[in-house]
Amino acid sequence: MRTTSTSKLIGLCLSAVQQIIQECAYFANAESAFSSSSPSPPQNAGPPKPPSNVDSSRGLRLYGLEGCQEPLVELLCRQASRILQLYGTSSGDAGSSDHASLQPGAEREKAIALVKRRLELLTKTAYGKFYAYMYKEVPACWRQLYTDAAILRFAVLVLLEFNFQADAGSKEDADEKEKERRMKRKMIVDEMVKTLDLSLILAGAAGQSRGRKWVDEAFALLDDVLGDMSAVTTAAAAGGAKKGNDDEQEGERPQKKRRLSSSPNTKDEVIKGINDTWHNTPSFSTIEPFTPPVKNPISRVSAESLSIEAFQSHFAKPRPDGNPGPAPLIITGLVDHWPALTTHPWNKPAYLLSRTLSGRRLVPVEIGRSYVDEGWGQKIISFGEFLSKYIDASIPYTPSSSNVSPFLSSSSSAQPQPSSSDLLPEKDNTQIAYLAQHPLFLQLPRLRQDILIPDLCYTAPPPHPTDPSQDQPELDSPQLNAWFGPPGTITPLHTDPYHNLLVQVVGRKYVRLYGPEQTVRMRPRGKEGGVEMGNTSQVDVGVVEGWDKLEGDDKEGVKSGDEGGRENSEMGWEEDFNNVPFVDCILEPGDTLYIPIGWWHYVRGLSVSFSVSFWWN
Repeated sequence: MRTTSTSKLIGLCLSAVQQIIQECAYFANAESAFSSSSPSPPQNAGPPKPPSNVDSSRGLRLYGLEGCQEPLVELLCRQASRILQLYGTSSGDAGSSDHASLQPGAEREKAIALVKRRLELLTKTAYGKFYAYMYKEVPACWRQLYTDAAILRFAVLVLLEFNFQADAGSKEDADEKEKERRMKRKMIVDEMVKTLDLSLILAGAAGQSRGRKWVDEAFALLDDVLGDMSAVTTAAAAGGAKKGNDDEQEGERPQKKRRLSSSPNTKDEVIKGINDTWHNTPSFSTIEPFTPPVKNPISRVSAESLSIEAFQSHFAKPRPDGNPGPAPLIITGLVDHWPALTTHPWNKPAYLLSRTLSGRRLVPVEIGRSYVDEGWGQKIISFGEFLSKYIDASIPYTPSSSNVSPFLSSSSSAQPQPSSSDLLPEKDNTQIAYLAQHPLFLQLPRLRQDILIPDLCYTAPPPHPTDPSQDQPELDSPQLNAWFGPPGTITPLHTDPYHNLLVQVVGRKYVRLYGPEQTVRMRPRGKEGGVEMGNTSQVDVGVVEGWDKLEGDDKEGVKSGDEGGRENSEMGWEEDFNNVPFVDCILEPGDTLYIPIGWWHYVRGLSVSFSVSFWWN
C-alpha cells in the first residue's frame, strides 16, 4: 500500500541515510569511510564533496559530529551504507545490481539484526558519555551521535521491516497468520516510536541537518501512514459488510439477517470519522478527594479589562502590604479561545490519545508525591500507560510491546542495560505519577497547536525585587512546560527564576504564595547530593497544615528540615512559619495565575489536572 504519506516517509528515511553517509565520509575521508562491508564509491569519483552543512572555507564542521572519535563515525557510516545495500540501493549508484543480491530470508534477517546491534552499540556509547556532564553541558557530538544512530534505527524499521499493507477485514475475521502479521507490525510501530522519542527525551534530538525537525516530520508522517492504513481497513470492512448484506438478499434463505451498516464508505469519510471519534467520549473525572480552604484570596481581573498596557502598569503598582515588586494576579478569560479548551479539548482522554499515536508516545514522569520525598524517582513510560495506570484506570490501553530504556534493543537476545528510569520497583495503583515541568510541546508539536502564547508574555516585567543575583539572561522567547497528573500531585514550596503565567486547562489546582521578602522564613534548602536546591523550601506545607501524613518518615524532620547541614532543633520555627503572610487561590479551567519572580509557591492538584506554564522575563 503505497500512499503519498508512505512514499514521503520512505523518502525521508532514504534522504537521512544518504545524508549521514555523505557527512561521515567527508569527516573520515573517503578511504577510511568505506570498508569491505560498505559499498565502494564510484571509480574516479575523486575526494568526497563537502556536505551542505560544511563550510569548507572554515574547515570541517558537522554541527557537532566532528567531536566524536573517528572509529565511531566510521561505524555510523558503515551502518548507513549497509541499510542502503539491504534496501537495494547505494549512495554511489542507486541502480547497482550488486546491492540487491540479498533476498528475503534468514541471511537477510541476520544482516538486519547485525545492523541493529551495531546501532545499539553506538547509542550505548553516546549515552554513556552523558553521565560525565550536566545535561546542558553534554557536548553536541554525543547527543548528535545518539540521534543519528536512532534515525538510522528508525530507517531500518521503515525501509526493511515494516509492512505497509493495510489489514484485510476486521480483527474478528483474521486468521492466525493475519493475527501474527498484525502483532508483528504493532511491535515494529512501538519500536519506531520508542526509538525516536528516546532521541528527543534523552538526547534532545541534536543535529541541525536532521535533529528535531527531522524527528517531528517523521512522527507526523508515521501518524498519517497509520491513519491511512486504518481508514482503508475500516472502509474495506464496511464494504465487505455491505456486500454480505447484498448477497444475503439475493439468496433464498439467508441464515442470519445482518443489520444494514451505516459506516462511511469513502476514505475521506472514514478519516474524518477517525479524527472525530473523541467528540462524544467521556471527560476526565472532576472528583476532588480533598480541597484545602482558601484563606487569603488572590485578586481576580477579567482579560477583557486587562490590556497589555494595563498589565504592564500592574508591575509598578504598589502592593497592599507595602513590600517591593508586583503582586500575584488571577486573570480570567485570557485563554477561552484556545483549542485546548474548545475544539480540541484536553479534558477528553480520547483526544489526547489521538495526538500521541494512540498513546504510544513516551513521556518522562515523576513517581512519588513530591520531588523532595524519600523514594521519589523518575520513569519513562508511554502516554497511554500513564493515563491508564495513574490517571484513570477505566481508560483501555494495551501496554507497549517494547521495553523502554535509553538503549535501542535490537533483538530478544540483546538485553539493554537498565537505567535509573527503569530501576523503580513496581507499586500498587495508589502510587502517584506526575508529568511535571516537561517541555511536552517541543516533543508533541500537534499538542502545541492547541495553545497560544498569551500576549502578556511580551511585556517587560521588572527584575527580582529583593535579590538581583537571581535575575537571568533575557529569554529569546517564553519557555513552555506541561504539568499533568492525577489528584494529589504536589509541587513543594519553591521559587522560579522567571516571571510565570500558570494557565489551568483541565481540572483544578490549589496554589499558595509567599512574598520574596519572606525568603529567610521559607527555610531554603542548600546543596543536596551535589545539586543546588536553594530554590526549594524545607517546609512541607501539606504536613504543616495537617493535610498530609507521611507514613514511615520522621514527620518532625520533614517539617523542620534536616538537610544541608542546618540545625533542626530551632525552637518556634513552625509557629513563625504559620505567622508568615500568604495569599492563595483555587485555579479553575481557563484561569491564568501571574506569579511574579521571587514569589515562593506551593501547588497541589485537586482533581485530574493539566496546566501550562509560561516563563518569561
